[in-house]
Amino acid sequence: MSDTPAQHAATAGDRATEVFVGHRELLFSVVYNMLGSVSDTEDVLQETWLSWARRSRQPLAEEIDNPRAYLVRIAVNQALARQASISRRRETYIGPWLPEPLITQAPEVRETPQNADVADSALRNESVSMALLVVLETLTPLERAVFVLHEVFGYAHTEIAEILGRSASAVRQLAHRAREHVQARRPRYQADPRVQQQATERFIAAALGGDLTALMDLLAPEVTMWTDGGGKARSALRPVTGREKVARLLTGYAGNRLPESLDIRYRHVNGDPSAVVFSGDSPYAVMVMDLDEKNDQVTDIYLVTNPDKLSGVRLDDDQRQAAAGESSAEGAEAAEDAEPEHDRAADR
Repeated sequence: MSDTPAQHAATAGDRATEVFVGHRELLFSVVYNMLGSVSDTEDVLQETWLSWARRSRQPLAEEIDNPRAYLVRIAVNQALARQASISRRRETYIGPWLPEPLITQAPEVRETPQNADVADSALRNESVSMALLVVLETLTPLERAVFVLHEVFGYAHTEIAEILGRSASAVRQLAHRAREHVQARRPRYQADPRVQQQATERFIAAALGGDLTALMDLLAPEVTMWTDGGGKARSALRPVTGREKVARLLTGYAGNRLPESLDIRYRHVNGDPSAVVFSGDSPYAVMVMDLDEKNDQVTDIYLVTNPDKLSGVRLDDDQRQAAAGESSAEGAEAAEDAEPEHDRAADR
């Protein structure tokens, strides 16, 4: 007896969910690298799921030979389509804008299945560091998409051309411009995690203790501090540059503006050992530092205090994955009733 249409749809829906969940971590990493925002990334993934589920429910639709490539194409183009609204929000943003912090696992505890693709195993490393994401913000959306896909995830130019609907030669030009731009602003240097952890702990101790001398020793002469409060938390409205200015700002901030009780936890944020600060049960700040390759002095400080960007800092990777599974299941139900118009463009 052949399956009824309802049974066919149910079976197709189960397969679609299984395939999507299996690629969700890769899709999240690609889109997050393109947008620098966890919340926008989750929205793009929801739209990608709706498009994928709708395509999978069509009884006469041809079978997709490479679901991974198909999903990446949808997600990348959805992310590019979202760039316009993100840019409009940035125009009215108060103070410096920093990427939304992403809590990640320490490198030594990451587990990679034996049969995992190389791109899937490269999801949490220097490529998504706060420092590099800040540089990627200066690229055009297309340059950033090409850089992320080629430099981070190892896609060939011909594959990227298919994803973006551009010629391979155009993609190579975009890749060349993006690579030159990034290398000029972000040398390929990754501090030893243990050194960065120790530097972060010494820095926090000196800052909270108001030890100006110790801070001056830790800071590079041309150190720059970026503070992102988004107009909802106290922060400098412009980047502060210079060892003395940054040191005095930090000691003054610690002496006059911090809550009475703080809980400092050291976690990996965007792949780097960092400080996550809590006031009671609420996240208060995330601080990520960049070190000089010659003497391990602090060259850049990224401090995020905007509460809208700290809502997910308590979640570890496993918790976030569990939440991802729940949102995917909810998306399957929503797909029955929702069909955003801009998904149709991604389907083509």
